Amino acid sequence: MAQYSRIEVAVKAKETGIVPVFYHQDSETAKKVLKACYEGGARLFEFTNRGDFAHEIFAELVKYANKELSGMMLGIGSVVDGATTALYIQLGANFIVSPILNEEMARICNRRKVSWMPGCGSLTEISYAEELGAEIVKIFPATQVGGPDFIKAIAGPMKFTNIMPTGGVKPTEENLKQWFEAGAYCVGMGSQLMLKKDNGEFDLTSITKLMKESVAIARKYRK
Repeated sequence: MAQYSRIEVAVKAKETGIVPVFYHQDSETAKKVLKACYEGGARLFEFTNRGDFAHEIFAELVKYANKELSGMMLGIGSVVDGATTALYIQLGANFIVSPILNEEMARICNRRKVSWMPGCGSLTEISYAEELGAEIVKIFPATQVGGPDFIKAIAGPMKFTNIMPTGGVKPTEENLKQWFEAGAYCVGMGSQLMLKKDNGEFDLTSITKLMKESVAIARKYRK
């Protein structure tokens, strides 16, 4: 069961501005990266459904976060169907992120009052997603769809829309400034945030530092 309501998720997403996106097949490695992001100020974390037995790893992360990381809202991404949505809600997902717009997923999330963030690439899709109850709409792949200019253009007729660009977002002041000044509600960021050492291991200290810097930048430029 989700520990946080969809409203709490939406509020915290705006407060922090940055949603780390991550997958790893080893649960202990995933826990370390989750903690590094938490220590850097992340309070939403999107683990992605991209490998065999990802749901088992996710279940471990939820238990770990609930016990050790107070206030961390763990969600699942890369979900594209209703059955998988229901599975992850049962495992404790606080939000569901998808690269697509799927009505069945919306109904399942709404029934359990779980935050649902569908992937959209046009104003028609965005409007329909909001009709289906999406508080935050994911733009994916954000750079290819149109980048910050696309988000800025949407704000004309749809000032009430909360957009989370994901795909191509970089943890630099120049890049984050562009997204937030264009009107992004929050941003999803994956590989650019998950720094590694020369030996291939995740650099946890650097991840925490970069996370702190990114959250500070988001708060500086968010409208």
